[in-house]
Amino acid sequence: MKLATFMMPLHPPGKYYPQSLREDREAIILADKLGFEEAFVGEHVTDAAETVTHCMAFLASLISDTKRIKLGTGTINIPCMHPAAIAAQVAMLDNMLEGRFIMGISPGGLISDAEVFGNLNNDRNAMFVEGIDMVLKIWESDPPYKLQGKFWNVTTEKTMIPEIGQGYILKPFQKPHPLIVGTVVAPFSKGVTAMAERGWQPISANFLMPEWVKTHWPNYAEGRKNVGQVANPADWRVAKSIFVADDEKTAQRYGKTAEGPYHFYFKQLIRKLVGFAGRGNLFKVDQSMPDAAITPDYVADKLVIAGTVNNVVDQILAFREKVGDFGTLIYACHDWIDPALGKRSMQLMAEEVMPRVNAALGSQGK
Repeated sequence: MKLATFMMPLHPPGKYYPQSLREDREAIILADKLGFEEAFVGEHVTDAAETVTHCMAFLASLISDTKRIKLGTGTINIPCMHPAAIAAQVAMLDNMLEGRFIMGISPGGLISDAEVFGNLNNDRNAMFVEGIDMVLKIWESDPPYKLQGKFWNVTTEKTMIPEIGQGYILKPFQKPHPLIVGTVVAPFSKGVTAMAERGWQPISANFLMPEWVKTHWPNYAEGRKNVGQVANPADWRVAKSIFVADDEKTAQRYGKTAEGPYHFYFKQLIRKLVGFAGRGNLFKVDQSMPDAAITPDYVADKLVIAGTVNNVVDQILAFREKVGDFGTLIYACHDWIDPALGKRSMQLMAEEVMPRVNAALGSQGK
């Protein structure tokens, strides 16, 4: 099992913004040094807590400070950008990274972003499909493109000067394009089936009950079967909020209570997903449970893996036994309320937890 990391990122509103950006960069640089395979960074334009407004620009700042880790958008919110801009910017970043890039995409989950870009009443799933289809068509075509859709048009027919290159949109370094991944949230997601049919790979979100995470793989496998392919569990990425400490008391205090960042993280998500978006189903198995019972204490207790090294190893193995085989465990990166504890957790995760997890899986023949 490989180890990666994903940051939304999510910080307390009012925290000194340059500090948040420095710490987010530092976390990925540390992940690279510790041997994490991949790092994904999210983006939102209208959120004082989720503070990266353009994940590609943020990732570009890390190119010279990282050596081997693959950097991924987590995600590009397709309806919020013009397909030509996405195609050109992704191609440039992929070339700057010389292939050390993964393209994460989504319809966008933050409703205030949809409003600010004028998409609040639009079919954003339809925009998502049209947008990514246009991006892929741009990459596989030669100018002047002549792409027409319901939401966007792409052409340079009137202004192209072929002999000097005017009217040409850059192509990615990776051929035919970078690996495309998408975050899966809904239980029994049909979107993951469509994703599989297109050869994209899934990331199961870290804020889902294990009972819902395990519903993703059968639907992904179905999608691969629909196109005559066999699904490989190595292609499934599963995110989880994990905190590893040198002693159990610190692990439980920082990982489960209001003294740590995980409690704050879920408090934010509950307000957005339960209080506003009506997605309380994500946080409960018994749907008769009232939404009022979905508290940060309840969710942190259910969804955060916290403990010393051996305890965390046992919890990860138990989680994997419950949801099924997957190829990459994505360590959700949270705010560094205590930078020393945040860094130590990443170090213990990479140097002690994962080797023991993989040794256990090897001994089980899995």
